[in-house]
Amino acid sequence: MSKDIYYSDKYYDEKFEYRHVVLPKDLVKLVPKTHLMTETEWRSIGVQQSRGWIHYMIHKPEPHILLFRRPKTEE
Repeated sequence: MSKDIYYSDKYYDEKFEYRHVVLPKDLVKLVPKTHLMTETEWRSIGVQQSRGWIHYMIHKPEPHILLFRRPKTEE
C-alpha cells in the first residue's frame, strides 16, 4: 500500500521544516474530513516518516495531499 505514497523533499521557513505527502486516490477515503490526523492515524493508513511530524493543514481542493511540518532543530 505505501509503495504508491509520494513524499516530497523537505522545505523550510524560519521556524519549521515542511513536507507534503501525496496519497494514491484510493486512500483518500481513509483521511478524516473533520479533523487533522494524529500520528497514529496517519501511520495507520501507511504514511511512514520519522517522529515529530504534525499533520497541520487540510487543503480541501486536494484531500489526497497531506501537509506536514515540525519545528526546525539546530544542526
